[in-house]
Amino acid sequence: MVKFATFAGVIFAAGVALAQVRPTPPARDPLTPGYPAAVELADGQLPPKHADGNFILGPTHTSVPESLPQTGVPQGTIAEFTLNSADSKLYPGIAREPGTFGIVDPREPGKLIVTTSHPAPYSRKVTVYIPKQYMAGTIAPFIVGADGPDRTLFTVLDNLIAQKRVPAMIAISISNGGGDAQGSERGLEYDTMSGRYAEFVESEVLPEVEARYHVKLTKDPDGRATTGGSSGGSCALIMAWYHPELYHRVLTYSGTYLNQQWPYSPETPHGAWEFHEHLIPGAPRKPLRLWLEVGDRDLLNPNIMRDDMHDWVLANEKMAEALAAKGYHYQFVFARDAGHVDPAVRRQTLAEALEYVWQDYKPSSR
Repeated sequence: MVKFATFAGVIFAAGVALAQVRPTPPARDPLTPGYPAAVELADGQLPPKHADGNFILGPTHTSVPESLPQTGVPQGTIAEFTLNSADSKLYPGIAREPGTFGIVDPREPGKLIVTTSHPAPYSRKVTVYIPKQYMAGTIAPFIVGADGPDRTLFTVLDNLIAQKRVPAMIAISISNGGGDAQGSERGLEYDTMSGRYAEFVESEVLPEVEARYHVKLTKDPDGRATTGGSSGGSCALIMAWYHPELYHRVLTYSGTYLNQQWPYSPETPHGAWEFHEHLIPGAPRKPLRLWLEVGDRDLLNPNIMRDDMHDWVLANEKMAEALAAKGYHYQFVFARDAGHVDPAVRRQTLAEALEYVWQDYKPSSR
């Protein structure tokens, strides 16, 4: 028993050290055998805004005009409020001790044991964008974003709404509860394969937005979108997957479709890796439209879990393959010379992505 404890302590210390060192990811080739076929675009060209399928962006990522403030364009109102963990019924708060990570279960390499996570309070900001074109008393479509506030999203919406290229939607940009990955509040919120985060937004965030800013948010899932990057991206799909009666439109950058769920769940033992491994292939097609992106220098095995389920590029390629096989409306963008949730790629592509995700939207009376 003592020997095992000593061994576990050594492994834990090594895990902490390895978790803190992230090697520079190699540039991956989108033409790698086994990756789904994709249309290679001329450098600087974007995919057609209504086209399904897989596309490869060139290495130059120039900000499009829609990602920058434009003279004469009506500016939406941006407001902010705070939510505290003490007031949450669904997320009372956890944290992982600084400088710790976890150990790989010696009996199950795909499972991480975290012993340093404990209850802890947090506060989070909720940033709300209301377009100038919103008419008081009317029902509005909206988009919910993770890891807020997302100022780029607000600017792009100003420009697209003014040009009538997307509906006049409200954006609700929610900051996470702190930390990252297994054992943290952010990890619990974003990487858990369940409907809980969508339920948190529905019951604890949206009513506050409506009450504070005197807006009416649509109940029509076709008028509701989710978005995020990294684990916030997998969270965006998790929200719609487990609650398609709430959300039909999903937009993700460098989505963490990986084995990062904690606590462990036997229903989805590989976390969000299950999306392309089992869930999407094994379920009837859901009424979702998705836009996904990954960079050629996206993350690769940044921790001790050498389980072959921590390659962001491979995971997103597998997502594209799974979505295509089931006949989903989706657009997948592989960006050359791009890192994880690359800001330059976002400024280049977000306007086109929003147009793709919101195509065919028809306003509802509910």
